[in-house]
Amino acid sequence: MWDPAVTDLPPFDPAAAPAEPLPLFTQWFAEAVAAGQTEPHTVSLATADEAGLPDVRIVMLHGADADGWSFATHAGSRKGRQLAARPYAALGFYWPVLGRQVRVRGPVTVAPPEEARTDLHARSTGALAAALTGRQSEVLESVEQLAEASEAAWERARREPEAPVPSWTLYRLRPDEVEFFQGDARRRHVRLDYRRTQGGWDRHLLWP
Repeated sequence: MWDPAVTDLPPFDPAAAPAEPLPLFTQWFAEAVAAGQTEPHTVSLATADEAGLPDVRIVMLHGADADGWSFATHAGSRKGRQLAARPYAALGFYWPVLGRQVRVRGPVTVAPPEEARTDLHARSTGALAAALTGRQSEVLESVEQLAEASEAAWERARREPEAPVPSWTLYRLRPDEVEFFQGDARRRHVRLDYRRTQGGWDRHLLWP
């Protein structure tokens, strides 16, 4: 399952884990970066449509703090529409260089518009150009149409680095549950599950 030539399976003592999941996530994220994990901030985002049918795609994590795990998209995109209909989602991180997964799920809220603007304009010119291109998830007539719209968006992004994109939305997932999975060469995988309670967090182990 994991090639020892490219994967290190570190020991994980759940008894020494912090009382809340965010510090452990921050630690594991830093360790994935230090281990050379490619694009550790990419994460699978699962949502459901109005009929309850599931959907999943890879997005970029924009931050994780006391307010929640953040990601962004256009409000009119498929995931934006799904979140408007069913504001609950799940995230799945996979860092194979360490044989680790982190699963997060909970309700999703929309951050204030000014925070979405700050988030967008802190990113690259290319990110702004992509946001300005807009029309995410709509039917595209041709690749030539995309090239024309993208070129115009790049020109505007360079000319107006603070250009507004009203549909750009920053979402925050406030977790009800966070699971940390550490792979083991003998398949004795360690799964530590945090579940939110009224007074804080409960922790328990799960069978692999």
